Amino acid sequence: MSDNRGKPRHRKRRAALVIGAPATLAAAGTLAYGTVFGVFGDDAQPTAQAAAPAWATATADGFASVNSLGQNGTYGGRDGKTVTVTTLADLEKYATAAEPYVIVVAGTITMNPVGKEIKVASDKTIVGSGTSGQIVGGGFFLGTGVHNVIIRNLTIRDSYQGVWNDKDHDFDAVQMDGAHHVWIDHNDLRHMADGLIDVRKDSTNVTVSWNRLSDNNKTFGIGWTENVKTDITIHHNWIRETEQRNPSTDNAAHAHLYNNFLEDVPNTDINSSYGNYSRGGTKMVLENSYFQGMKNPVIKDGTAVLVQRGNVFSGTSGRNESGGTAFDPKTYYPYTPDKAADVPSLLRSGAGPRGSIGTTSTAKAAAATTLTVAKDGSGQYRTVQAAVNAVPANNASRVVIAVQPGTYRETVKVPSDKPHVTIQGTGGSRKDTVIVHNNAAGTPKPDGSGNYGTSGSATVAVEADDFQARNLTVSNDFDEGANQSLSGHQAVALRTAADKVLLDGVIVTGDQDTLLLDTAAKDRLGRVYMTNSYVTGNVDFIFGRATAVINKSVITLKKRWDGTSLGYVTAPSTPANRKGILIANSTVNGDVSAGSFYLGRPWHAGGDASLDPQTTVRNTNLSAAVKSTPWTDMSGFSWKDDRFAEYRNTGPGAGSASSNRPQLTDAQASGQEIGDWLGDWTPTAS
Repeated sequence: MSDNRGKPRHRKRRAALVIGAPATLAAAGTLAYGTVFGVFGDDAQPTAQAAAPAWATATADGFASVNSLGQNGTYGGRDGKTVTVTTLADLEKYATAAEPYVIVVAGTITMNPVGKEIKVASDKTIVGSGTSGQIVGGGFFLGTGVHNVIIRNLTIRDSYQGVWNDKDHDFDAVQMDGAHHVWIDHNDLRHMADGLIDVRKDSTNVTVSWNRLSDNNKTFGIGWTENVKTDITIHHNWIRETEQRNPSTDNAAHAHLYNNFLEDVPNTDINSSYGNYSRGGTKMVLENSYFQGMKNPVIKDGTAVLVQRGNVFSGTSGRNESGGTAFDPKTYYPYTPDKAADVPSLLRSGAGPRGSIGTTSTAKAAAATTLTVAKDGSGQYRTVQAAVNAVPANNASRVVIAVQPGTYRETVKVPSDKPHVTIQGTGGSRKDTVIVHNNAAGTPKPDGSGNYGTSGSATVAVEADDFQARNLTVSNDFDEGANQSLSGHQAVALRTAADKVLLDGVIVTGDQDTLLLDTAAKDRLGRVYMTNSYVTGNVDFIFGRATAVINKSVITLKKRWDGTSLGYVTAPSTPANRKGILIANSTVNGDVSAGSFYLGRPWHAGGDASLDPQTTVRNTNLSAAVKSTPWTDMSGFSWKDDRFAEYRNTGPGAGSASSNRPQLTDAQASGQEIGDWLGDWTPTAS
């Protein structure tokens, strides 16, 4: 395209510990960078470095995924180095460090003294290696301001001091006081002196999922504050043989509980006193959970709200309450609950630490072929394209091209007869592996057969279905200023023309026409899901006719070659009756002038009036760079005749509904969710 196309409860005895937020990676919600990689800072150089596991880029769902408090989602230490620890000293060293880390606990670490809680700093992933990662006799503490922390796949156990209702030993598995954006997932928490999980003092944006919580008195407390601020999602947890706080939720602004299994086993020494408890000013939505043998399974205070739907109660007794109007969780994030009847079997098999916690099964992962690329010759291939060439035509199973850190100046094409290919950087950061070239639309081809054209200028071109890219950078560094005599400055970094394309944890950077999201043909569906990523550019730099979702990502606005700031984020060319571009739960910012960028304009490619271009921007933080009238016409086509809308955006660039700024109603927005775009496809890293 050309530029011109056109109250306190659960009090505890110790004083609150306060840890200042470390000076680490800037929160994604406030990123703005003038150079391509400036936001990422220097990488740490730990001495106990391990290869980055495939799950290191996993991110939270639920309220921990919501963009708020300057933090866009919860991804832990994925942008730092991966280290493996086997001693208390090393665990504490890396968990308290200022830099981001993925910390793999490989073995049993015993806390000394008993009850010790390591004060975790921001931007950390602490994860067990298979089922071997265990913390004995203590746990973790997240203080005021600590954010972006993931605790996964660990067993944390046995700080119990012999007193069932212990009021003297505050030895929790995980406690947070004023933290935010925390994900506790796939752990086994049991037999502690106090709580298993305490979410205290206005901690918020917390998701607790797929854990086993057992053999304890006080299981899971939320509150210790007069304020009503906490947003928390609790799903797919097996709570078994516990007495109280299952959980007790006090003064939570939004508490969403679904698909949990609460089980009181008969004829044992531990008897439940109550199950889920909504108290104080809490608004709770409780759905599709299963209660087996629980006494007083669901209770609420007169001041609290509790909405129930779809729950199953088997052998329960006592209070089972609800009342009031709460909230719709889908206003904040997408989710699909499992059937309540299926929950016990799901959690008996799936909760707690896993031998492999990636989103792909062990068997499937084992079936993948891996080809290695290294510039220095230590891999099987020196270039990425050579590895692609080695993939058999019409391959039936996944081929992973593992690219070692380095800058690979080349163009790469994955042809349509080579599906199921993953290109993955193996470095500790996505900036470590860079594929870059500098072709533009007007660049002559070496064979004299004309110019590359826009689509041909791509550094990486993907024409094969079921493609994935992870943990790397794709760049087009065409120098527009130095090539003013060249006709055609469009310079694509990444072009996709395929279905079921997953872009996870990548950087795509350029100037004009950075990211071309296309389809193999006008009548072919091409779905793209981009998440946890960065896209940089200035003119129509996210464009094309694909059905594309950009979720939990940062879209960075860049000045043009001459220092001016006028620009356009999207230019969809969507066929009628198909979904276009959806930007959700993301951030749009950059070091450009206020009010200088449009969110989009309609690209009727080739003057095709039958097209119905669509961009929806929802639940996204918009900087002041976004114009107050964020849509504009293009090449004689009015944006008002096509599909451009917003929904519940925030930030200085957001605005209220007007004729020049259409906003979706709640009813309309319910039909413009991520799932509506992706249909029967669930993107799964493999």
